[in-house]
This record gives sequence, C-alpha cells and structure tokens, in this order.
Amino acid sequence: MTLGLIGTKVGMTQIYDDTGKIQPVTVLEVGPCPVLQIREPERDGYNAVQLGFRDKARAKATRAERGHVAGEFSSNRRKARAAAGVAISEKANCEPQRFIKEFRLDKPPETKVGNILTAVEVFKDVPAVDVVGTSKGRGFTGQMKRYNFQGLPAAHGAKKVHRSGGSIGSNASNRGFGRPKKGHKAAGQYGNARTTARNLTIVKIDADNNLMLVRGAVPGPNGGVIYVQPTTKKDRKLGKQPEQDKKGKGKPERKK
Repeated sequence: MTLGLIGTKVGMTQIYDDTGKIQPVTVLEVGPCPVLQIREPERDGYNAVQLGFRDKARAKATRAERGHVAGEFSSNRRKARAAAGVAISEKANCEPQRFIKEFRLDKPPETKVGNILTAVEVFKDVPAVDVVGTSKGRGFTGQMKRYNFQGLPAAHGAKKVHRSGGSIGSNASNRGFGRPKKGHKAAGQYGNARTTARNLTIVKIDADNNLMLVRGAVPGPNGGVIYVQPTTKKDRKLGKQPEQDKKGKGKPERKK
C-alpha cells in the first residue's frame, strides 16, 4: 500500500533510448493531483490520502462536491456543526475535482491537505510502476473469443459445432452434482473490467507537461482514467531485473 497518482492514458508511441534501441512506450498524463483529505487511524481507522484530478466546473458540481474542497463554503450543516462546537476538517481550497481516489498507506503520510502532488515528486526514485485501468469493453462474446478456446473438430460429419464450447455437465468429474461448477468458462461479458498492468518500467518523466512514459501497454482506451502506483514486485523495488538460468532456462540441470 503506497502512494500513487491519478491520470489518463494518452496513447502509445515509440522512442529511442540512450543505447539507440527503440522502446515501445505508453504516454500517461499523471497529475497534478491536489490532496483533498488525509485519513487518520484515530478518526477513520486507517491511514490514507485522498487525491483529486482535473477541475470540474462549479456549475456542474453539486453542493456536496463544492463543500468538500472549499473552506469558506456556507451551508446549514456547517452552521449547525459550528454552533455545536464541532471543528470543520481542513479543506484543500481548490476547484471541485472530476475524479477522486483514495490511496491507503501503511503509515501516516508526509504531505498535507492542499498540497499539489506531481509525478516527479511521487515517482522520483521509482524504477517501475503498476497501472490500474478499465479494459476496453467488447460486449457479449462467445467462448472462443473470450477465453481463446480451440473449438470442436471441423472434420466431415461435424455439424454446426465448430465454434461451440463443449459440454457443460459435471457428472463425470463430480459424481452426483449434475449442475455446472462455479467459474465455468462460458459466453458472457468480455472486457470492461478493472485490470492491472504490473511492473512497467518508467522510461521518462516530462515534468513540464505532467507526462510519464512507461514501457509496454496499459489497459483501457485512449483518454481512460488510470491509477499509477509503485510496483509491488519484489525483484523491481531496487531496480534489478529478475535473474534467469542461461543453461536450462530455469530448469534444474540433469545429472549425468
């Protein structure tokens, strides 16, 4: 559980690194993200930082959204709480935010409410990140497209079964249970689900334009909202690539 940032996927391109090799990268617009609220164990039961991304027009924002970020916002609830002696929590004093996300932490954060977090500040010494997004929705699809099934035989004698998923019964594998087992792979909604692309190497950070270039693909369409956090892979926390066995590609050496 580490601090991250909110952003959007711009698109894919390719650049040349310092050694002259071409690198396929995804351009991400990450931040700037104002700190809207800080969760404390004494009050909320856990440590977390609530961030916002992209300003929202005040005419399109509700009174609750405006009051969440404005310290001088007037409402009947605030007047009643002030009359009862309840202190109003600190506000960021910024525009209402279009996207809001909480990042849980293991310890109290070092930032304060109202600070603006950028990619250079958060990912300064981070070699790789995990990017969370929503994959592209492909509608209702069959088993072959959804799970890459092989299909049934298409030889002579097969009739309209070439793209079928096969039997769904479970009598042979679980005698007496007759119903399909939970998790059976069948036709259904494909895509439009929360997906995480892990261990993407940071190639470059453009501080002036709030852009981050990561090596590899990121889930979701161009313009989709993504969440970027330092990777949880143990072999990449120190910026080291996982070691491989050159002789047997990870297999134990056979005794002679």
